[in-house]
Amino acid sequence: MKRFMVICMVCMVCAGFPAVSQSASEILARVDANEVYSSITYTGEMLIEYQGRRYVKTMKAWARGNAESFIEFTNPEDRGTKYLRTEGRLYVYSPDTEQVMLISGHLLKESMMGSDLSYEDTIENDTLSKRYRAEIAGEEELDSRPVWVLELQALRKTESYPSRRLYVSKETGELVRMELFALSGARLKEYHLIESKLIGTRYFPVESEMRDLLRKNSRTVFRMTDIDLDARIPDSVFSMRNLER
Repeated sequence: MKRFMVICMVCMVCAGFPAVSQSASEILARVDANEVYSSITYTGEMLIEYQGRRYVKTMKAWARGNAESFIEFTNPEDRGTKYLRTEGRLYVYSPDTEQVMLISGHLLKESMMGSDLSYEDTIENDTLSKRYRAEIAGEEELDSRPVWVLELQALRKTESYPSRRLYVSKETGELVRMELFALSGARLKEYHLIESKLIGTRYFPVESEMRDLLRKNSRTVFRMTDIDLDARIPDSVFSMRNLER
């Protein structure tokens, strides 16, 4: 999901030239430049497979900066369920109870709508460069693509995942795969890029898969369509009034 302000790509590799002499911070900056935005609107779909069952969730979403987001689910089973992140807090509105609940503390680590994504995963919206220290661990081929392998260590103890391993395309700077680790070193989740789309100068991920390795036989495929990056969004979208109506 779910990361988000636009930054400059300080080291773009020119087409036709091999990716050489790049530092870990420059490679990570390319990842951020592809995925980080000042604002976005999109239509989303989550395909959840869990213990032999399959669920489909659809939604409309709006986000601005790294502090404001609004999601409204549109599939029949969840229609009218809404999430609002504003002023550092995450709220959910349930149409069944017609009540708003604050999601905080340990609840942020819980699964969102039964998916492999936690609430924390969906509200992360800041650059990895600001949150992690990166080192180059090596180079290899992944899905027939030459990639850099980066090891990331969190700069703050409050990070959901103290360390990450990234596999970054040498050609485009896309995040092809990511492994998320606990403080103990245990691998918690795996992210795989399925498809990206060139939007302006960015290779933006439009379809990806997340696996929560603590859940058996589970995966979530997340798709985005009707994407509008750096869109102008009214303040009223990110209001409690919009959440409750």
